[in-house]
Amino acid sequence: MAIQFKSLIIPLSLAAAFAGPATAYAETVKMAFIDPLSGPFAPVGQGILKSWQYIAETANAKKWAGDNTFEIVGFDNKASPQESLSQLKSAIDQGYRYIIQGNGSGAALALIDAINKHNERNPGKEVLYINYAAVDPDLTNSKCSFWQFRIDANSDQKMEAMTTYMAKDPNIKKVYIIGQNYSFGHQVTRAAKDYLKRKRPDIEIVGDDLHPIGQVKDFSPYIAKIKASGADTVITGNWGADLALLIKAAKEADLKANFYTYYASTTGVPTAMGAAGADRVKYVGYWNVNNEKFVGKEIVEGFKQKYNDDYYAMATYTGLAMLGKAMKDAKSTDPVKVALAMEGMKIQSLNGEVEMRKSDHQLQQPLYIATWTKVNGKDVKYDQENTGYGWKTDVKLDAFVATQPTSCQMKRPQ
Repeated sequence: MAIQFKSLIIPLSLAAAFAGPATAYAETVKMAFIDPLSGPFAPVGQGILKSWQYIAETANAKKWAGDNTFEIVGFDNKASPQESLSQLKSAIDQGYRYIIQGNGSGAALALIDAINKHNERNPGKEVLYINYAAVDPDLTNSKCSFWQFRIDANSDQKMEAMTTYMAKDPNIKKVYIIGQNYSFGHQVTRAAKDYLKRKRPDIEIVGDDLHPIGQVKDFSPYIAKIKASGADTVITGNWGADLALLIKAAKEADLKANFYTYYASTTGVPTAMGAAGADRVKYVGYWNVNNEKFVGKEIVEGFKQKYNDDYYAMATYTGLAMLGKAMKDAKSTDPVKVALAMEGMKIQSLNGEVEMRKSDHQLQQPLYIATWTKVNGKDVKYDQENTGYGWKTDVKLDAFVATQPTSCQMKRPQ
């Protein structure tokens, strides 16, 4: 009997040994997307949520994270830092250990502080925050955190690229700066003044306005001030409805100034511009669908076919590609191990090679400057929002052109 018992137990033990790790490794990685899904910024939030979910489908089909799969669910923060904290608590209570947020640096600062405290109090239940669009430089400087990875370029990086391009245009003589009155808007104003003074001290700053975020319904008084100033160029970090309504008011007032923006390719703005914005509105960003080789066109076309909408938030691709590789490399979905695997990581994204800088978790990547212009089937193949107009690449700048030093003093888990 003893011999028979031994012969039975050994195969069962071997089976358990092989079955255990395989079962443990394959997990559904639940990610909470905490951004505005109602209110004035809802169109942007809803469109980008679909972009994350679409790329998650691609990642799962291609096994970017091995046998693990991504599941991304929306949590409406109504563009409020306070509501973001409520939604974070709800997500954590439901077992989410990965948080995605981007629209609003105020919400981002609140989330970082809360996640830092949660992780310190709950070892073994840490939460990781993927910041895809909150670009206040402080988030990877004085407020940097081991638990945050920013996959967008920060506002100083974008302004460095934008002003490098602007400095070469002798027709720019008078600049008006307008933005939203919160941390990001203040950072854009500061950087625009500092960088233009350094690169083109002859350029005159003829106006500087900050307005309440998400509250202005009629921008015509601001446009009247811009017109009266004689500005030939406007710099704005506005996004969502605040940019769409600003552009609309400029169009109605027949303002001839050129606009240098961060977010003119985001939902609602292309429709607001239409033909009036042609050859006058530019944006700086980490990607343009009309890039030099149309890299990413399969995603753009597939997304359009599925949602009848435009794919522009390419950070969704970079973010899941990095997370997937980190999970494969770490052989784990544990946020601590994944975070350590992402530090210093280099991958090929749709805009070329990108690197997650270890010192501050700020992604280093190429940047594009593009101009709104009529589709021509050549270098402007894809339009936006069925307008017949799209973005022509003016220049692609290597990552080193816009890179910035960091003051981050990273505190890593023991």
